[in-house]
Amino acid sequence: MTSKPLTVVKCGGNPAVDAAGICADIARLVREDRSVLLVHGGSGEIGRLAGRLGVPQRTLVAPDNVSTRYTDPDTLEVVILALAGAVKPRLIAELARHRVPAVGLTGMDCRMLRAQRKSAVRSVVDGRTVLVRNNLSGRITTVDTGLPRTLLHAGYVPVVSPPAIDEHDQAVNVDADRAAAALAAALGAEELLLLTGAPGVLADPDDPGSVQSSIQISPTGAPDPSARGGMALKLIAAREALAGGVGSVRIADGRIPEPVSRTLAGAGTTVHISRAESPNHSSREREIRR
Repeated sequence: MTSKPLTVVKCGGNPAVDAAGICADIARLVREDRSVLLVHGGSGEIGRLAGRLGVPQRTLVAPDNVSTRYTDPDTLEVVILALAGAVKPRLIAELARHRVPAVGLTGMDCRMLRAQRKSAVRSVVDGRTVLVRNNLSGRITTVDTGLPRTLLHAGYVPVVSPPAIDEHDQAVNVDADRAAAALAAALGAEELLLLTGAPGVLADPDDPGSVQSSIQISPTGAPDPSARGGMALKLIAAREALAGGVGSVRIADGRIPEPVSRTLAGAGTTVHISRAESPNHSSREREIRR
C-alpha cells in the first residue's frame, strides 16, 4: 500500500463527463493529503478521431451483453493517438491548473500493465454467436506497481490509460474500467470510483431515475443480467476490484458538479459481491500483484 490513503478514480470517456470537475475534486483530495491515481478512457475522442481519419468503428456484443470495442490495427492506432495524444494532455493540463503535479502514463510504461492477448472473442451477430479473430485486445494479467508506487510516494498523481503490453511485448487495447480495477487492487486502494455518463446502476435501464444506491452482484458469470453494454463491463470491473481487496467500489455520475466529492458522499451505486458465494480474494491478488 501507499503511505497515504489511496483513491483510484476512473474518468469515463463519455464527452458529457465533467473532466474539469473531476480534476478540481482530485486537487481537493490531494490538498487533504490523500494519494490519488486517475485512470481514463476516451470513447468520445476515439470516435471523433476515427471519424476524422476514416477508420470504421465496430462494437462487439458478447452473449452476456458485455460490449467491447473491436480493435484492428488501424483502430489500435486511433486508440493510442486519442488517449495518449489528446485526452491525457488535457487532463494533465487541467490538473496543472490546480497546481497538482501529475504524470501521464500508459499501461506500456515500464510494462506496468501486462495483458494476455485474446486469440478470439465471442460476439452475437444477427442472433448467432460467432468467434471474432484478429482483435488486438487483451485481458490484464499482471500489474507491476513499481512505477505508480514511486510516483505516489513522491506526491505525484499518475494519470493512466490503455494500451497494455502483451506477452509478445506488443501494444494491446484493454478496457479502462478493468485497468482501473486492476491498479486499485494491486496498489491496495481504499476505494475505486467509476465515474461515467450515467447516474449509477439502474434498476430499469430505460429509466434514468431508477438509480440503485447499492447492488449485490454475482461472484461469477454475468454480474447482473439486467445490465447492458458498458455498464455490464463496469460491474465486471467492480467485481474484480472487490475480489482483489479494494475496500469499496462506487459507480456514479461523472456529469454532475463536483463528481468525485458527491460520489464520496454517497451518490451513485455502491457495488457488493453476493456473500453467499464469496470469491477467493488471495487468488485474484496473486494474479495482479508483483
